[in-house]
Amino acid sequence: MKQGLFILAAITTTLTISSCGGDPTIEEEEKVEEEICFYHYDDQSTIFEWTGYKTSSKVGVKGSFNEMTITGDESSDDPIALLESLTFSMTTSSVETSDEARNKKIAETFFGTMTDTEMITGKVKKLSDNGKATISITMNGVSADIEGDYTLEDGKFEFTSSVDVSMWSAVSALEALNVVCSEKHTGDDGETKTWSEVGLSFTTQLKSDCD
Repeated sequence: MKQGLFILAAITTTLTISSCGGDPTIEEEEKVEEEICFYHYDDQSTIFEWTGYKTSSKVGVKGSFNEMTITGDESSDDPIALLESLTFSMTTSSVETSDEARNKKIAETFFGTMTDTEMITGKVKKLSDNGKATISITMNGVSADIEGDYTLEDGKFEFTSSVDVSMWSAVSALEALNVVCSEKHTGDDGETKTWSEVGLSFTTQLKSDCD
């Protein structure tokens, strides 16, 4: 009886070992290829505006430049890197404020009295993870870094900042502009004022081959 039980146990053990001794099944992980998008700068989507202020009530006057050139890398799979490659230049005589007489005064009296300011040039220096951007601007022979806020969503880049023309030693040019524009820059309080603060806005939509 004992010998029969022993044989039965041996057979059971052998079958168990045989059933577990095969090659383990290896489940291959499904490989998913990540799509890589390349971004391109599109100058047709670019809008640059500045806002100057007049009178003690700080009335805003919007403007831009009709002649502006922006260049950078041809394409990149990193939109931040592509934006950081951008450089720009603006022809000051092409200033546009939707008022021909005002355009002429700004071009001749403000920009025209500066040093080497036929062109305003600059570049995007840094786009940080905290939504802050640093842009270098050269005007009146002076280069200055300005900081502003930016957003980048689905390839749409928006930048805003506020600067002071004193950063480019342009206070005397601003005072000259205030004189020739005194009629339009005098408020109800009788004070003639042209603010040194200027608002900046830049937006563009990057093209993507994933669109």
